[in-house]
Amino acid sequence: MPASLSPTRKRIVDAATKLFYAEGIGRVSVDGVAEKAGLTKRTLYYHFKSKDDLIAAYLDARDQPNLKQMAGWFDAAEGGADSKVEAIFSNLARVARHPKWKGCGFLRTAAELASMPGHPAIKIGARHKTNFETWLAAELSERGIAEPQILAREIVLLMDGAFSIMLIHRNADYIEAAGHAAATLVRARNRNDK
Repeated sequence: MPASLSPTRKRIVDAATKLFYAEGIGRVSVDGVAEKAGLTKRTLYYHFKSKDDLIAAYLDARDQPNLKQMAGWFDAAEGGADSKVEAIFSNLARVARHPKWKGCGFLRTAAELASMPGHPAIKIGARHKTNFETWLAAELSERGIAEPQILAREIVLLMDGAFSIMLIHRNADYIEAAGHAAATLVRARNRNDK
């Protein structure tokens, strides 16, 4: 979330984040967000011209914190690139086991807005996924992993596939399995081991 965000705007985005993530964007009204923020609907509309703008702000506010969290898990893990990548998945599995976990907010929002490909939130979600993929490719490249861009994309596919199946089964074992597969892919491309 930008540092220049006014306190009122931040309060609105924080309220929207809690409600949209917990209930989904379609089930939450602007009135509900205003009430949760302790403001009038008029004040909300002073800061956001539409619910669509508020949805976009909700996802935009999640972008950097999510990327920073995954980078932190990667950096904190001991071992080679394979262990570091697997640590992201292991930590996601731990988070997914929390009763309040509702899945990837970016994917859930994209699913709700599937019929609106030009929606600003879809663009923000695409940017988030691209930012993660680009960051991961750079980390893999630094560690001497072959084809880092292709590998990063494969890892994103494993991650988002696991997120999707976990929404159906509510079983974090899927993301751990995806983490093992990702680590195997990293080891297969590790030029330092050859």
